[in-house]
Amino acid sequence: MKFYKLGLLTLLISLFILNSCKTQDGIGLDPATPIAGKLIADTSILATTVKEDSVITSGLSSRVPLSYFKDPEFGTTETNIAAILSTPGATAYTLPSGTITIDSASLILPYATDGFYGDSLLSTYKIDVRQLSERIVATKSYYNTKHFQSYSDIIGSKTFLARAHDTLKILSIVKGGPDTLIKVKPQVRIPIDPGFINQHFFLVAQTVLSNPVIYENQMNGLYISLDKNQTPGVGGNMYFNLDSAALTIYYKNINGSTTDTASVSLSLGRKVAEIKHTYSANVQAALDNTSTKGLVYLQGLAGLRAKLTLPDVKSIFASEGGSDNVVLNRAELIVKVDPGSTTPFAPSKRLTLYKYDIAHQRTTLQDASSTDPRASNFGGAYNAATGEYHFIITAYLQDLLRGKTVDYGTFLAPVNPTGTTIDLTPASTYADRSIIVGKNSPYRVKLNIIYTKINQ
Repeated sequence: MKFYKLGLLTLLISLFILNSCKTQDGIGLDPATPIAGKLIADTSILATTVKEDSVITSGLSSRVPLSYFKDPEFGTTETNIAAILSTPGATAYTLPSGTITIDSASLILPYATDGFYGDSLLSTYKIDVRQLSERIVATKSYYNTKHFQSYSDIIGSKTFLARAHDTLKILSIVKGGPDTLIKVKPQVRIPIDPGFINQHFFLVAQTVLSNPVIYENQMNGLYISLDKNQTPGVGGNMYFNLDSAALTIYYKNINGSTTDTASVSLSLGRKVAEIKHTYSANVQAALDNTSTKGLVYLQGLAGLRAKLTLPDVKSIFASEGGSDNVVLNRAELIVKVDPGSTTPFAPSKRLTLYKYDIAHQRTTLQDASSTDPRASNFGGAYNAATGEYHFIITAYLQDLLRGKTVDYGTFLAPVNPTGTTIDLTPASTYADRSIIVGKNSPYRVKLNIIYTKINQ
C-alpha cells in the first residue's frame, strides 16, 4: 500500500513537471519569470489616396442620395436619381368614371433619417424633375457610374431650403368631409405639371393601366436632379427615403350631379442613383502621388479610400532576436484626422478596415471575423474628443508575423455609421468625408504594438 501511494505521487509530480515545461506557439514562460509587455509605436505605415470601386446603386430605396456639393477641400459631388414610375400600388388600376379635373400633383420625397450633409443654412436648392427618355430595366443591376438620358422639358421644380428635421403641415383630403390640416414628416413636395399628369395617366388607355409592366415601359420613369445654377454656396447632399415616396395627384371627379374630391398616388419602382465626383487640385495630386501636403482623403458616395502599406512586421522585432521570439498581446491601428479639417464639415462617423485576398477581392480582417469574439472590439468609430479612429488588428498582425497570411492590400474607407455588421462595400448612401495625415507629421497613421518576449 505504501509503495502504491509513493508511485502515484511520483507520477503526479512527473506529469506536473512535464506540463510546466511545454510551450505552445512559443508562449510558455518560466513560472518564476514575470510577464512584462513592451510597447512599440511604429509610424512607418504609408497611407495613400486611391479611388473607390464602382458600386451597384439600383438596389437603394430607404436612403437614396441627391447631391450638388462643392466641397472646398474635395471638389464637386453630383448625384441624381432615376426611378421607374408605376401605377398606384404597382397593380392593375381602373380609372374612375366621370369627368376628371386635376387640382394639383406633387412628387413627395420624404427625407431619410440623418438626411443631410453639407450647408443647410446658407444654400438654397432647386430640384428639377424630367421624364426619362430611356427605360430602367427592373431586373438589371446598375452601377453609380451609369448616366440616364432624359427629355429636356422640366415637368416639375421646387426651390427650397434643406430642412431634413422639420415637419410640415399640409391639407389632407377627406372624402365626404372638409379638408384637414395635418403634420407630416420632413419631406420635399415638388409640384408636377397637371398637363403631364393628364397626358401620361388620365388619358392613358385602360389596357395599359391594367398592366403595370406595360405602363412602366411606356412611361420610362422620372429623372430627379438639382439645378447647379440655382445652388449658391457650397450646396450639400440630401438623402430621401424613397420607400415611401410617391407622385400624388389631387383631382375633382364630376359624375352626373355629384362632384367628388379625391387623390391617387403613383408608385416609384426601381430607383438608381448616379454619382459623379470632380476632384480638387489637391485631391488629384494625392491620387497622382505628386502631393507634397502628405494628406490622405477618404470620401463616401463611392468616392475615395486609403491604401495602407504596412511595415515589414518581422523587421520590427529584429532587436529582440527576430519575430519568433515575441508574441503579440495587442496591436492597435490609430488613425488621426487632420486637425484643421474638422470644420465646417464633420469627419466620417465610422471607417471600415479590410484587406484583399489573393484574388484581390475584399475580405474581413481576422479581428473582424463574425466567428471571432474580438469582432465587437474591432473599432472604427470616430472619437470627436481625440479626433481619432482606432482599430484592433492583433490577429491580423500576428498572422503576418508568423507568415500565415500575406498583405495583398489593406484599405481604410468610410462606411455606413449605423451598420451593425462589418461592411466592406463602398459607401453609396453617406457623403461624409475625412482627411487624415499620411506622412511627415506627428498626426500620421501609427501602430501601437504591445508584445511579450518569450523564452525558448
